[in-house]
Amino acid sequence: MLSRSDLWSLEDYSEMRSTFRKEVLAHKQHRRVQIGDAMQLIFEDRLTIKYQIQEMLRIEKVFEAEGVQQELDAYNPLIPDGDNWKCTLLIQYEDVQERQRRLKQLLGVEDKIWLQVGEGTPVWPIADEDMDRANEDKTAAVHFLRYQLTPENIADLKGGGTVTFGVEHDAYASNPVQVAEEVRLTLMSDIG
Repeated sequence: MLSRSDLWSLEDYSEMRSTFRKEVLAHKQHRRVQIGDAMQLIFEDRLTIKYQIQEMLRIEKVFEAEGVQQELDAYNPLIPDGDNWKCTLLIQYEDVQERQRRLKQLLGVEDKIWLQVGEGTPVWPIADEDMDRANEDKTAAVHFLRYQLTPENIADLKGGGTVTFGVEHDAYASNPVQVAEEVRLTLMSDIG
């Protein structure tokens, strides 16, 4: 968890923002998983969430203790707990009309993106614990997912088990994706 003492003042952040942003972008390099043409998972951790909070405080010009605490309370739940992975799902279609059409077709997809460690049983996500982002007509373009790993998943992972992601939704055709070893090692570092 992050606390106020982990954050920089708006003035300090302004001075170091460019350097910190480069650090975070490099850090995220092995935290991304692309599934098909339009879905990307970005796995969060303490550093990525610190960046999100600092950016929100900067954009909203929040510096009072209560406002800072509200941002911490909103974003801290996105930091993995040692036995799970937490990620942001981005559904990306550049053309606005295509995006609107596809989001209607992809209703419920946030619950259909599985992961598998080694030959284990697929793990299904717990989506949008903070708030429902879809409605009865369409899904949202951004979701927050939590993958709760079992002790068997963790043992398989530590034993060198592969990590594979896939989407099981009638409106999204894609092949399962086995993550690169660099991504697997990065994700493994989130497990306590």
